[in-house]
Amino acid sequence: MYENLLEQKVSRKEIYDGKVLHVVCDTVILPNGEKSIREFCLHVGAVCVIPITSDGRVIMERQYRYPHGRVFYEIPAGKLDYPTEDPLSAAKRELREETGAVAGKMTFLGELDTSPALINEKIYMYLAEELTFSERELDDDEFLDVEYAPLTDLVDQVMTGKISDAKTQIAVLKAAKLKGVI
Repeated sequence: MYENLLEQKVSRKEIYDGKVLHVVCDTVILPNGEKSIREFCLHVGAVCVIPITSDGRVIMERQYRYPHGRVFYEIPAGKLDYPTEDPLSAAKRELREETGAVAGKMTFLGELDTSPALINEKIYMYLAEELTFSERELDDDEFLDVEYAPLTDLVDQVMTGKISDAKTQIAVLKAAKLKGVI
């Protein structure tokens, strides 16, 4: 299906191999038979979690994001430790490490391809409920503040553009639909 749109890789040149990103340049054959190049980033994958407490509040985080030079308001998230790591296990780990929450119930909300023209990152989204709490275990280079907000308020903030983070926008709207808020 859609074979008329497919591109075929001829070769790959590695440009940069970093801790989080791996940049490559592929030479491809286009559907019309011509050659072109595709520069993009390879990413191990990530997870995000929208944790909702028994009283309907969502555990949110404020975290400085260096590429944008500002603090973002977002849900807990993190990258997979390795490409074959089970996304559910990673989601549980990130939730506990960043917020101290442990979910009695996790619901898969789907996958998000963050920016398909530039990076192959896939984020696995989860709704976490039936929460209990322990201590947070932040990474040494991780600094974030935890806050609580009603799901309805977050929907309004997504719709008015106050929340600009894509994974948070999608997860908030999916959770709100699932929970009958919208």
